[in-house]
Amino acid sequence: MINLILCGGSGTRLWPVSRSLMPKQFAPLFDGQSLFRKTVVTNSAVCESQFIVSNADQFFLAKDQLETEGMTGSKFLLEPVGRNTAPAIALACLTMNPETVVLVSPSDHVIRKKDEYKKVLLRAQELAEAGNLVTFGITPTSPETGYGYIEADGENVKRFVEKPDRATAEKYLLAGNFYWNSGIFCFKAKTFLAELGKYSPEMLAAAQKALSNAEIVDGEPIRIDRDDMLAIPANSIDYAVMEKSKKVKVVPSDIGWSDLGSFDSLYGEYPHDENGNNVNPRHIAVDSKNSLVMGSQRAIATIDLDKMLIVDTPDALLVAPLSSSQKVKKVVEELKERGSDLINVPQTVSRPWGTYSVLESSERYKMKRIVVKPGKRLSLQKHLHRSEHWVVVSGTATVTVGKNVFYVRPNESTYIPVGEVHRLQNEGRLPLVIVEVQVGEYTGEDDIIRVEDDFHRN
Repeated sequence: MINLILCGGSGTRLWPVSRSLMPKQFAPLFDGQSLFRKTVVTNSAVCESQFIVSNADQFFLAKDQLETEGMTGSKFLLEPVGRNTAPAIALACLTMNPETVVLVSPSDHVIRKKDEYKKVLLRAQELAEAGNLVTFGITPTSPETGYGYIEADGENVKRFVEKPDRATAEKYLLAGNFYWNSGIFCFKAKTFLAELGKYSPEMLAAAQKALSNAEIVDGEPIRIDRDDMLAIPANSIDYAVMEKSKKVKVVPSDIGWSDLGSFDSLYGEYPHDENGNNVNPRHIAVDSKNSLVMGSQRAIATIDLDKMLIVDTPDALLVAPLSSSQKVKKVVEELKERGSDLINVPQTVSRPWGTYSVLESSERYKMKRIVVKPGKRLSLQKHLHRSEHWVVVSGTATVTVGKNVFYVRPNESTYIPVGEVHRLQNEGRLPLVIVEVQVGEYTGEDDIIRVEDDFHRN
């Protein structure tokens, strides 16, 4: 069985921890471990390999985290633009052996009861082998209005239900045969594609065309052309197939599941101290209780707080009643209207060659800390609106400026004029660390013209 992991989504309801360049599934929310890593480890108990569907930026995050877990050889399909879950699953299944059993899972869910989860996975695999489309119905613990529901008769699906109001959700909870729709699925690749062709033939045809135009090289991610991707109708697997097919089964699942859709739900996943606060060594609590306090770089002191949310990051601070954490999306909407980069860029940004951290940014200048992995190099590039000064902190930099190639060692520096082609490379065995100071009328990340790139970025 292959674990098809869907990595789309920016997780804006967990801002400012989650940003579009570091969405919640890749953020180190649990003692340095991410939800993506937890997903891979949990499903690897049953699945033989992973197939990741993501965008180009997430590809490098996922690859690095897989390598951290010691897992190599995973396949990737990169979407230039998201078209919802059905096209993503279709494109992946089209590349597989038709008889392959596929476990489709989001990358940002928590599953606490691992042994019970393994049992339901094995049952789902049996049903999938018999030619069914299988969904996992989560045993509800409260009358939630934020989830879709599945009405079932044993393992037979009677109907899918949209998100209900409170009164209806309470009736579903009492009925005993309604389950939360988890967004986890299991089926043979050929079963899904046959049902997609029956109920959404235009989507299947467009996906087949997009894949036929993609360049597929062993060991390289499959990259779909943007225009081909946009030609695929956007739709979820629920609407495109599951709610129409006659081959759907549900496995009732009491697996300790959460989709971590808010800080309120995240609070429930952390260990708490005797006052009900999440355990955080940087939190100094004076008569404060039942609160979620996140932040690791500076001390956070609270006095007389109850059921509050505090999220402290280097460039943004969020304070709210814990019960109002769903309103974080309104903050994100306001930041979008202001054109702020705070919804996109965290302080430390991962790149295929390493990372960069913005240390300070102001009008006409920006200061960064850049770490280049051994054997990696940045793109050959130039900037139209800024010059750059590089100071090596540790390691040895191989620097290209124009036609000149030279070494810069610790406590040495170099200068790159506006418009000059340049490149930074680490030929050593240890990480290269430099401090970069940008000066110019514009220092945005989109002022990069790539002449040559090892990672096939535009």
